[in-house]
Amino acid sequence: MSRGYQHTLVASYIGYITQALINNFAPLLFLTFQNNYGIPLSQITMLVTVNFLTQLVTDLVAARVADRIGYRTCIVAAHLFSAIGLLGLALFPILLGNAYIGLLLAVICYAIGGGIIEVLISPIVEACPTPSKSAAMSLLHSFYCWGYAFVVIISTAFFALIGIDHWRILAIIWALLPLYNAVYFTRVPIATLTEPGAGMSLKGLFKEKQFWLFLMLMVCAGASEQAVSQWSSAFAEAALHVPKMVGDLAGSCLFTLLMGLSRLLHSKSSRQIQPYFYMLGSILLCAVSYLMISLSPWPVLALVGCGLCGLSVGILWPGVFSLSARHFPMGGTAMFALLALGGDLGCSAGPTLVGLIADASTERLTMGILTAMVFPMLFFAGLLLLSKTKRTENTTG
Repeated sequence: MSRGYQHTLVASYIGYITQALINNFAPLLFLTFQNNYGIPLSQITMLVTVNFLTQLVTDLVAARVADRIGYRTCIVAAHLFSAIGLLGLALFPILLGNAYIGLLLAVICYAIGGGIIEVLISPIVEACPTPSKSAAMSLLHSFYCWGYAFVVIISTAFFALIGIDHWRILAIIWALLPLYNAVYFTRVPIATLTEPGAGMSLKGLFKEKQFWLFLMLMVCAGASEQAVSQWSSAFAEAALHVPKMVGDLAGSCLFTLLMGLSRLLHSKSSRQIQPYFYMLGSILLCAVSYLMISLSPWPVLALVGCGLCGLSVGILWPGVFSLSARHFPMGGTAMFALLALGGDLGCSAGPTLVGLIADASTERLTMGILTAMVFPMLFFAGLLLLSKTKRTENTTG
């Protein structure tokens, strides 16, 4: 691979760190927003909803226009939107005179950037002339995990040393990362998966029965991951009896670091172990971790199950991307956009199901997690169905 495309990969890795930054920095400040601006919890919750919905809409729009506008223009714009949104967290509430409207506008800006990044970074890396596409995809997605842990640890350290009252300074500092990467992406070579206009259309993809199976796998991958990830801090606090800040580090960071480790290990071993069998073993391990979390009588063992879940789900999202790209080589940007959309829907469905069951059950979260085991079970069934098709046999060979 040429040195130029090595820079493309580095820019893509930074892009996924940016994605982790814009998704996870603002939630660290929700209580600060509530205290400083007097914003009720219901409106703060709406910031999360707006972020999610904006990214979903952006996924759909990007599927239609990215090929026409060009990857470079879109990915540079994505990082500029991300930088503006992070700057906006610090500045818009002051400049607009209405704190909530300012925060909402900032969230919309960086959510647009995040949606474009999610759609385009994977096909950009898939189009690079790497020796192993599956390894490159796993390594790419591991940087979201490293980025998440990096953002939480650095932000927590900043708040402890400098003071959370100075959070605006940190928001401005964080905005320099996507701003730098926007410039970086103007200088690296960017290949495309298909010639302009040659990729499959949305309508064409929907006509393919196998694509619906891949879409289901993506929904289950996102749900299997987030059903536990969203509750890992709560398990850490209950198991270790520690403050929330320590629970975040012991719960969320443990889950994320082990998920990143899983993706890193797969990137190193993808030539020895076929992605299909790696995913099959991972989803079985995921089911075991769900049982540990929901049925263990010892809280510490449930916490171990949370970490084990992070290790098991790491390969699912990038693995489905890789298998889809081999199954539909002309899928192009539209395919990656729809898969990202499916993954996002799963990321919402998993925690939502856990929460609904927990509210209706005397066993609370444990019953919610046990019910959410339906997602890894569906993923396992989908993999078995894929193995029966000749085309999939070729993609995993």
